[in-house]
Amino acid sequence: MVETTGGGPGDGTAEVLDRPLPEGVRRRVVQIVSDGFGGLTVAELPAQLRQYARFAPNRRAKFAGNAMAAALETDPLFRQRIAEKLREAQPELAGALDSGSPPPAADPLDVAAAAYVLRPAGWVKLVTAAGEEAQRADAERAGEESRAELERLREELDRAREQTRAETERLRAELDAAKRESESLHRKLRAALSDVKRGEAALRKAQGEIEAVRAERHAQVSAAESETRRLKARLGEAEAALEATRRAAREGRSVEDMRVRLLLDTLLDATQGLRRELALPPVSVRPAETVDAVEPGRMTPKDIAARALSENDPAILDQLLALPQAHLVVDGYNVTKTGYPQMPLEKQRLRLLGQLSQLAAQTGAEVTCVFDGAELAAPVLLAPPRGVRVLFSKPGVTADELIRQLVRAEPPGRPVIVASTDREVADGIAKAGARPVASAVLLKRLS
Repeated sequence: MVETTGGGPGDGTAEVLDRPLPEGVRRRVVQIVSDGFGGLTVAELPAQLRQYARFAPNRRAKFAGNAMAAALETDPLFRQRIAEKLREAQPELAGALDSGSPPPAADPLDVAAAAYVLRPAGWVKLVTAAGEEAQRADAERAGEESRAELERLREELDRAREQTRAETERLRAELDAAKRESESLHRKLRAALSDVKRGEAALRKAQGEIEAVRAERHAQVSAAESETRRLKARLGEAEAALEATRRAAREGRSVEDMRVRLLLDTLLDATQGLRRELALPPVSVRPAETVDAVEPGRMTPKDIAARALSENDPAILDQLLALPQAHLVVDGYNVTKTGYPQMPLEKQRLRLLGQLSQLAAQTGAEVTCVFDGAELAAPVLLAPPRGVRVLFSKPGVTADELIRQLVRAEPPGRPVIVASTDREVADGIAKAGARPVASAVLLKRLS
C-alpha cells in the first residue's frame, strides 16, 4: 500500500513505505550509505554517526549499519547528501530511476536500494516489488536446495540400502561359519568336560587320601608338641624356682652380711672415737688425781656449760659428721630452693653437688644427694662428683619417700643425718632413728 501526502507528480518524497524494509534491500542500502559516508565531512554527518567517520567502509557497515539506516530514514538532509553521492557513483542507474524506467537487466535489490535512497516517484512500488522478488528468489532457491538435498538423501539411502544388503549377506555367511565352528567347539567341549570330570574324580580321591595322611600326621605332631610344651613348662618352672631360691639365698646373705659388716665397722669406729674422745688415762691411778680441785688450764663448769650449741649452728653438723661411719642424706631440691631458688634447676644441682663433694672430702663421711624425678622435663645426663652419690626418684615415687627408703635400709645404730626442711620428712626419719638437720644449717656449713 502506498500513501501520498502531497507533492508533484515526479516527486516521491511524500510516499511512505508501510512495511519493514526487506532484509536484502536493507543490506544494499547500508552498503550505499557506507560507500557515500567517506565522501562527507564530519560536519555534514548526523551527530550519532560522527564517531564512525574514521572507520573503514566494511567495518563501518558492520558496526554502524543500524545507526546509518536510522539516520537515512529520519534525516532528509543526510539522505539527500547520500543520494548526491549515489548519483555521482551510478549516474546511469539514477537517471533511469528518475525517468521511471529502471534497467531490466539490473539486480532488483540494487534498483530497490537506489530507489529507497533517491526517492523517485513510485519508489515504494520498486522497493515492494524488489522485496517480493527477493522472497520469490529465496523461495525458489530454497526449493532448489530442498530438491537437491532430497535427491542427495535419496542417493545416500539407495547406497545405504545396497551396503546394508551386502553387509547382511556377509554377516549371514559369517553367522553360518560361526554356527559350524560353534557346533565343532561344542563337541570338543563335551569331550573335554568328560575328561575333566574323570580327572576331578581321580583328584578328589587322591586329595582324600592325602588329607587322611595329613590328619594322622598332624595328630601325631600335635601330641608330640603338646608333650614337648608340657616338659618345657615343667623345666622352666624348675629352673625359675631354682634361680629364685639361689637369688633369695644370695641376696639375703649379701644384704645381711653387708648390714652386719657395716654395723661392726660402726661399732669399731665408735669404740676408737670414744677412746679418742674420752682420752682415758692409764690404768694406774695416782692418789693425787682423785682430789677435787681446779688446776690451771682445766675447763671449769662454766666453760663446760658454754659448750652447748644452737640448733642453727653449723658446728652441730660437723660434730655429727665426725661420728664413725656417718651417712649424710641431702634432700636436694629442698636445700637448693631454700638457698638459691632463682637459679635454673640444672645450675642448682651443679652448685649443690660441687659443695657436697668438698664437704665429703673434708669430713670423710658418706654423702647421698636425692632429687625429685618429677621435677625433670627429660632424663639428666650427669657425672656424679667424687665422694657424692646422686639419686633421682622413679616415676610415681617422691624424693621424700626415697629418703625414707634410704634411712630404713641402714642398720640400727649407724649414724644417719638427713638435711631437709620438710617437717614430714624430719618426723618420719627421726622415728626411724636418723638425725634431721635443717637445710639452712647445711647451707651455712657449705658457705
